[in-house]
Amino acid sequence: MRLEKHLEKKICDKAKKLGFLEKKFEAEKGDPDRIFFNKEGKVFFIEFKSAKGKLSKLQEKKIKELIEYKQDVFVVNSEELGLEILTNFMINK
Repeated sequence: MRLEKHLEKKICDKAKKLGFLEKKFEAEKGDPDRIFFNKEGKVFFIEFKSAKGKLSKLQEKKIKELIEYKQDVFVVNSEELGLEILTNFMINK
């Protein structure tokens, strides 16, 4: 869990520096950890996991539900993947 929180903090700090608005997403149990917004109105969700972490059945269900509603949802288990996602959602890139 500690590695997961460390990864989450690094990506969230970087997102803020890049101009994203990010919020802890705690609507219901099993929802992704964070929701991110860019200034163009694009929204995406990230579930953070350690390198060996696995999604629970409830998390899988919640992610599938968001995807069915055409939302972008990512499971991030490395800093590199998190930075790649942020780069892909940056404006004026």
